[in-house]
Amino acid sequence: MIGSIKGKVAYLANEYCLLETNSGVGYRVFMPAAHLGQLAVGMEARVHTYMAVREDAILLFGFLNQEYYNLFLLLLGVSGVGPKVALGILSAVKPDDFYLAVQSRDLKVLTKLPGIGKKTAERLLLELKDKVGGDSDSGFADTAFGGGSAAVDEAIEALCALGYSNSEIMPALKQIPNYAELSSEVIIKQALKLFAGRK
Repeated sequence: MIGSIKGKVAYLANEYCLLETNSGVGYRVFMPAAHLGQLAVGMEARVHTYMAVREDAILLFGFLNQEYYNLFLLLLGVSGVGPKVALGILSAVKPDDFYLAVQSRDLKVLTKLPGIGKKTAERLLLELKDKVGGDSDSGFADTAFGGGSAAVDEAIEALCALGYSNSEIMPALKQIPNYAELSSEVIIKQALKLFAGRK
């Protein structure tokens, strides 16, 4: 198993780069779009790699940091998710945003990811629920997404109707002091102020 490669970027394509080592061997390494965007021909790079062996090919997948590599491995543990689909997910979303979508059970975000339909998204939630996120967030998720106050549920529903996803709403609610005791109107107004402040 090739765990990492250090070499010069000899070629860049849409989905992969060619890394040439000092020995003169060039490795085609498939990488997330954000990582390919950080590379330039001629620069030296070290990538964490995963080797996928199929009947018809041996493919290398690479990542510039451990965080992406760890999530890639986590995704491969989900039935129905292969290396290409996992790479597509990592090209479309940052690890933190993905973890947040799983914690908040946000099917809307997950089904927008390439190669992920409703069934696969539900499988991601089912198989990753115990592997993603800390205990500190689980209480919040329970309150805000099932079993929370009527005002909180109403506010979340209204914000979703305005086009915000659960993974955007969750962090905003966390920033509102004692949000669970407020009326839905106040929660919505304060959340919208926070969203406006990000722009």
